[in-house]
Amino acid sequence: MKVRDIMTTSTISVRGDTLLKEAARIMVRNHVSGLPVIDGDGRLVGIVTEGDFLRQEVSRDRPYRLSLLDALFGDGPPETPIAETVAEVMTDKVVTITPEASIGEAARLMANRSIKRLPVVGDDGMLEGIISRADIVNAFTKPDDIIEDEIREDIIRRLLFLDPESIEVTVSDGVVHLAGELENRTEVNLLEELARRIAGVVKVESDLTYVIDDRKLEGHTPI
Repeated sequence: MKVRDIMTTSTISVRGDTLLKEAARIMVRNHVSGLPVIDGDGRLVGIVTEGDFLRQEVSRDRPYRLSLLDALFGDGPPETPIAETVAEVMTDKVVTITPEASIGEAARLMANRSIKRLPVVGDDGMLEGIISRADIVNAFTKPDDIIEDEIREDIIRRLLFLDPESIEVTVSDGVVHLAGELENRTEVNLLEELARRIAGVVKVESDLTYVIDDRKLEGHTPI
């Protein structure tokens, strides 16, 4: 199962010139603690989080404390400028992940870097989505009967145009077991790979067999 299978694609993002107050409203309204920052072409250029707002508030308070020191000692430092836009406070060195990475890779990256979400970025630098800790947890809590139904109806019937009753599908704690005989090796490989990509699938154990090894036929050159 890949990041692309569970990431949120309708990502809420802001531009660098977005006012901080507006970014804060967006975060509160959508119950998120961070927002990817993109340029005019949709490429990721940074991320703004609750921590950035907290640091901004610390900076906002500092001049008042320093003015007290100035009153006592008669010497005051220059006033600290207060940021107004996202670009002024965002983190531009963003930890990202690709849509082709595994969910395990995403989980390790989040744990090692102590972050709650990862922007998903393609090879061209375009923001394609975002994956959070909650997405990873939810992926592994999908009920077994729902997973089985998705394999039978979405994959076997609708994608491969096969009879679901001709294939044995059982799911236990996210582990899928497939058994039965299909027409060719390509169908077997497709069913196994598509089953692995379903959110909530931990592993696929396959006892599927095939009548024809069509891959060998494709590589055969008649004499």
